[in-house]
Amino acid sequence: MTTVLRMTELYAPTLKETPADAAIPSHQLLLRAGFMRKSATGLYSYLPLGWRVIHKIEQIAREEMDGIGAQEIMMPVLQPAELWHESGRWDDYGPELMRLEDRHGVGMCLGPTHEEIIVDLVRNELKSYKQLPLTLYQIQAKFRDERRPRFGLMRSREFIMKDAYSYHTTQESLEETYQKMYDAYGRYCERAGLEYRPVAADSGQIGGKVTVEFHALAESGEAELVSCTCGWAANSEIAPATPAPVSYGASAFEKIATPGVHTIAELAAFLGCSEAATVKAMVGKNAEGTPVALFIPGDYDLNELKAERAFAGFELASDDEIEKWGLPKGSIGPVGLPEGILVGADESLRDIDGWVVGANEEGFHYVGAAPGRDFEVDVWADLCAVKEGNACPQCGAPLSVTRGIEVGQVFQLGTKYSEVLNGNYTDEEGDEHPYFMGCYGIGISRTMAAIVEQCNDEFGIFWPLSVAPAHVCVLPLTVGDDVVQPAAEKVAAELAELGLEVVIDDRDERPGVKFAEADLMGWPLQIVVGKRGLEAGEYELKVRRTNEKRSMSFDEFNEWYALSKREPNTVAVFFEQVGVTR
Repeated sequence: MTTVLRMTELYAPTLKETPADAAIPSHQLLLRAGFMRKSATGLYSYLPLGWRVIHKIEQIAREEMDGIGAQEIMMPVLQPAELWHESGRWDDYGPELMRLEDRHGVGMCLGPTHEEIIVDLVRNELKSYKQLPLTLYQIQAKFRDERRPRFGLMRSREFIMKDAYSYHTTQESLEETYQKMYDAYGRYCERAGLEYRPVAADSGQIGGKVTVEFHALAESGEAELVSCTCGWAANSEIAPATPAPVSYGASAFEKIATPGVHTIAELAAFLGCSEAATVKAMVGKNAEGTPVALFIPGDYDLNELKAERAFAGFELASDDEIEKWGLPKGSIGPVGLPEGILVGADESLRDIDGWVVGANEEGFHYVGAAPGRDFEVDVWADLCAVKEGNACPQCGAPLSVTRGIEVGQVFQLGTKYSEVLNGNYTDEEGDEHPYFMGCYGIGISRTMAAIVEQCNDEFGIFWPLSVAPAHVCVLPLTVGDDVVQPAAEKVAAELAELGLEVVIDDRDERPGVKFAEADLMGWPLQIVVGKRGLEAGEYELKVRRTNEKRSMSFDEFNEWYALSKREPNTVAVFFEQVGVTR
């Protein structure tokens, strides 16, 4: 029998007004419903209801990891800089790595991830092929100094993560565990009540050549996803675009006056052509600070991750930098660029016989400019951001675009970390080899936010049963009497006896306040106990997900109660009977 929670004892302060800095539903509702409170920018304290949800999400992750043979450990949050220097990531990781020194001047960091320390943990003891494969995992706080912490738990500076790491003697063994993890992540999303999609992705700072992200589908998601009916799906950061630029049709290379023209739309209107017949310039710099001018079809946007692959460390330049390099914003082109500027262009422009581009002079553009004749391109690459309707790289059908919240990612690392950190095992012949490794992350706290993004309405949250802070809220319409409250207490006690998690709103509040806060907090099932209903011999039930209400007679409740006591899976039986399906 579980203990009945009491609202009179529960620390769950609600807010009537939405905080001004809360822009998306999960951020707003988790604050308003008393699940968390902001401690500082990007830092949150979890209150009792929020922590109950976090524990349930953690338990789902824990059961899925244990179910495929992973073993739980705990590693330190504070990591020695020495290991990060050894792997080469101390400088490469960037400003998101929270660096500090102890009193002795020894460099440390707050772990954003644990590849370095997990290899260090095992490299002196995991020495024989007989000990492999092995998978270890932990559930722990992580830290990243986000440039713009926002959207509550979506992009915070401290977050809860499940991270797992596997070790293997062969690529085939790694792939086997990777597939088990992939399947377990799908089950995790389903059990958490998420509508999700796995997509091909970029490995980022973690590394490795094979990786898939698991996204909860939501309009508020920061990630743009593209997918096809054939099953292919990817994060738009890596999805190949299929621009179809067209030639302007100029008979000769010519410089023309374009007074007052600064944008692609203005240029196309001035020339009476489509934007696809123009070429857009985007200027940035690489990791060494060298200026880079990139050229893409005028009807497309630049994909900055693709640009970074083509020119390591690429980032867009500021207006001041563009001016310092002698470039007139709004009329930049590849012909006659100042010396020392690298040129990159989208592959789709390679065979266009005449470009419409800026002339690097205010109020002038070129038509008919040809690569190889009028200018040179240093790097040809896929640089464009994918768009709705682009061709699927697998079957050629049009792609659809949706948005998602990344809740998990799985990686095949290969020997990236084991080689540089000397993580080796000895084979049957006594020869040493670096481990093949995989790593696998789940955002526990972000999952809570993603669930709320999918499970909310105008009244508040509706939690899936699997992660709800409690399954049932019993609402006595009066308290302190000898009729209604005793009846409500009886119902609550009987449901708890079945193994259900029950909260009773025993506060001396108006019914309207209780109803509003029960909806806001999102208990999957509400049971209303009032004097009029008791006189009629019935309770009122409300399924929060659908807001459907129904009456349940005492006889019906007692029959179901007796049946549920006989069935081993009492929670599922009870909720199936009353219409709560998730």
